[in-house]
Amino acid sequence: MTVETVRAWLAEQAPDLGLIEQSASTATVAEAAATLGVEPGRIAKTLALRVGEGVLLVVARGDARLDNSKAKAAFGGRASMLGAEEAEALTGHPVGGVCPFGLATPLPVYCDVSIRDFATVFPAAGSRTASLEVEPERLAGLVSQRWVDVCKLPEGVS
Repeated sequence: MTVETVRAWLAEQAPDLGLIEQSASTATVAEAAATLGVEPGRIAKTLALRVGEGVLLVVARGDARLDNSKAKAAFGGRASMLGAEEAEALTGHPVGGVCPFGLATPLPVYCDVSIRDFATVFPAAGSRTASLEVEPERLAGLVSQRWVDVCKLPEGVS
């Protein structure tokens, strides 16, 4: 499972969305923002979290941080990040390319309200060099329709 899985998923679910494949890394928020020429907030990072016995994904703006108390209230327990190997095993995507598309394991996906701050965002697309551009509402419609408020924005951003 890699960018090819995402490509196949997009062909079925959203054939109008094209992949943006780069020769430079987009594995971190900073690298993706620099490579794509956008502000870090527009990178839609996908967090793989364990809450109790369950695993879920949260798509959030790149410069936001998970707020532990908000996450606990929203998900009913303490959230912790998955390790790289477990995240890859469950999603089918390597860390740096984890996204809510073409998942190896069906997982609940939530979109944090923080991505609504932008007309379009850039989630990863199954590899450390692939992404796509999509409107936040469209992204939520494709992967979940579940919105949460579990992140905190950087200081000075409201």
